[in-house]
Amino acid sequence: MTEQFLTKQECHFTWLDLTNPTVAELQAVADEYRLPDALVHDCLEPTHLPKFEATNGLNFVILRVLVVPENSQADTIQELSTKIAVFYAADYLITVHRRPHPVLSELKNVARAPGQECTTPAEVALHLVRYTLSSYLQPAHVLTKELDDYEAEIFLKREGPNALQGMYFLKRKASAAKQLLLLTRDILTKLRRQTATDAADNTLLQDTQDLQTKVETLYQQLDGAATNLMNLYLSLSSQRTNEAMRVLTVFSAFFLPLTFIAGVYGMNFDYMPELTWKLGYPGAMAAMVLISVGIYVWFKRKGWI
Repeated sequence: MTEQFLTKQECHFTWLDLTNPTVAELQAVADEYRLPDALVHDCLEPTHLPKFEATNGLNFVILRVLVVPENSQADTIQELSTKIAVFYAADYLITVHRRPHPVLSELKNVARAPGQECTTPAEVALHLVRYTLSSYLQPAHVLTKELDDYEAEIFLKREGPNALQGMYFLKRKASAAKQLLLLTRDILTKLRRQTATDAADNTLLQDTQDLQTKVETLYQQLDGAATNLMNLYLSLSSQRTNEAMRVLTVFSAFFLPLTFIAGVYGMNFDYMPELTWKLGYPGAMAAMVLISVGIYVWFKRKGWI
């Protein structure tokens, strides 16, 4: 669907918005505004990462907005985010996206309002970057809560069989978001060179950069904390395995000599003097007890039990 948000009669530039366009619709707009084929191809690529490209007065921006995935095990960039492509020059702005974004209508109303806070396409692009960064805040809080729950489960020793798998997908989500934020930071750096020099623009740019630093720090901490928690989980699992093996080893050490004695005297050969002793059975039992006590004392002195 193609919609004209703004005309030059309403504002200082034309704003054309395309929601889930077909290839033919996008190509028609590209022909009208003489958009390079390479940029149109990037716009159609669903998995394209954030980027900023400027050529012959035309600026092209790809943003990735974080969304709540339908599948809890989603961990790819395409599953976790949706794309907004922005073409803008001095007198026009074109936004292309698959999903509806209410912020676009809000920005349209802002540009129409008295005082016109969005007087240039570059300012609208900067507002869209800010909207993109804001979409990362709520998922970060959700992932932090999930990570705290996993941590409590691990230290309270009541983790389920899928705890490690859940932490893996959490780490994957944090890593994907961190990668997108690093690329968005480059977009902000390049936008800084193109924004106007008045105080309002500088304030918006500084606020957006502060927001970018905040969300990037959140996801860096999430990624590091998830990695540390996974390593801790594996260490604790290994420790519990070692404890179980130690118990089994102790039992084996006790029963191995006793099994040997029982095996020797259970062979029933005719010429075994001990078989005819009246005290043979009590003697064998006493030997087993002495050996067990000796092993216990030795393990105790070594600090193994």
